[in-house]
This record gives sequence, structure tokens and C-alpha cells, in this order.
Amino acid sequence: MVDYEINESTQLIKPVSKNKSIICEEDTEYEIDNSSNKIIKYNCSFYGSSYIGRCEGTKALTGIKSKFPIIIEESRNIIFFPTSSVRSKDSIWLSLNKIKKLKKADNGSIVVFNNGKSVVLPISYYSLNNQYYRATMLKAKLYERKKEIA
Repeated sequence: MVDYEINESTQLIKPVSKNKSIICEEDTEYEIDNSSNKIIKYNCSFYGSSYIGRCEGTKALTGIKSKFPIIIEESRNIIFFPTSSVRSKDSIWLSLNKIKKLKKADNGSIVVFNNGKSVVLPISYYSLNNQYYRATMLKAKLYERKKEIA
């Protein structure tokens, strides 16, 4: 499988090599023949925007200037955020709405998902929590805009 459509069940997209990623959904895992960043970019286009447009939208709404959380699909509030710079081949993308809590671990951080599954990531708790906060801020700004329109 090369293309993958991010949906409400998608929890994370994790690179395993230059052109392979693991997709974790609530009940299933897939191996995709594509980088995590290309999967994110494909889905921005699939849902009607470009990756650059999504980055510019995040910047306009929040003022965030790097490691942008991305609105993948607006009507269902599907928002993903990277664990590191998107220029890094090791960047893992997490779904904001699927995270129950974050915990410190000796070798990084633990992400606990709403379905009870968890994953240890090689990223400092402080850095991951900051990325989570930024994605939450984007979600709040998006909610405010939708409320103003309604």
C-alpha cells in the first residue's frame, strides 16, 4: 500500500525507514510504502488543501512558526502534530484527538491513547508536551472560528 487515507481511527504515523511507515489505528496496524511526511502531505491534498496551505493556516491562526500541527480534515477536527522537525526522517505524527495522556519515561515519553494502548517515543516529555500543547491551541482556535461562523 502506498497511499493511506487518515481517518478518525488513525492514532500515529511512524517512520521505519526512508520510504516505509507504520500506521497505527485503534484496532489495526499497517505498513505503508511511503514516508510519514509524504503521507501527511498526501492527506492534506486528499482533504482539499496543500501541506504548505495547512502550515500557513496554522501560522495565521496560532503564530506557530515551526513544527506545525496540521489540520488534516477540518469538519472532523482531525489534527496531527509532529514529534520533531518535519525535515527529520524520524518525525512521528500523532493524532491530537486520540491521546488520553502523556507520561515521562526513562528513555523518552509514553503516549497513552484513548483506547488504552500506549507507545514509548524517543522524545523528551517536555518537547512532546509542548507539541501537544501547540496542537491543542490550534484546535481551540479552530473551534473559536467555527463558533463565530455558526
